[in-house]
Amino acid sequence: MATYTPTNPIDHIGGIKPPAPPAGGGDDGRGASGPDYGARLRRARLGLICAIATVCMVFIALTSAYIVRRGMPTYDDATQAYWYDWNNVSLPWELLAINTVVLLVSSVTMELARRQATRQAALAPVSSIPGVSLGKERSFPWLGITVLLGFGFLAGQWLAWGELHNRGFYVNTNPSSSFTFLLTVTHAVHLAGGLIALLWATTAFLRHKTAEARRIVVDISAWYWHFMLVLWIYIFALLGLAR
Repeated sequence: MATYTPTNPIDHIGGIKPPAPPAGGGDDGRGASGPDYGARLRRARLGLICAIATVCMVFIALTSAYIVRRGMPTYDDATQAYWYDWNNVSLPWELLAINTVVLLVSSVTMELARRQATRQAALAPVSSIPGVSLGKERSFPWLGITVLLGFGFLAGQWLAWGELHNRGFYVNTNPSSSFTFLLTVTHAVHLAGGLIALLWATTAFLRHKTAEARRIVVDISAWYWHFMLVLWIYIFALLGLAR
């Protein structure tokens, strides 16, 4: 007697089991054979854009307050009259210019580190093929040099603040000195956050992370570092033009 054998698998409740979804193809950061580093990089860049937009809003607010307060008179109860208490701050322009050059050079070395990490990630699949050798590529420590230059910039800013104290300008001396310290210190705090990211990227190399994983960390850190350079040039120009 002939019997019928179903070709589709039967699930536990008697129905036909649906075919399994194909591996990968989602946006969960994993592909068919492993992590999808391309999707991770895109999500990381999107998060960086949101962070940069937030920092821009902070400095736009500070700039608006700086310009408005600069032209706003103060009412004196003793004389019952309005007077302008905005006095120009004698900034150490030579020292600030040196700090700008240091930060500019660090941005160049950071870009070289980013390109180096991108090249290593691109060659990683080829170098993993058995029997294929790409030779020994000389790896220059661009990332470490960037970290040293970043600490050098912060040290230079500390010297600039000390020079302002020597010239008699403190946070509470007058409104102009208050905004000078507020703008430069706020930038230094955000740049210190970038240094933490650079140190984290350095540990990725020391822990022998995959080339693709190192590329993501270095890429995001590099674009944030470039943004810190542009932001500092903006602050430098604002303090110089608004005197």
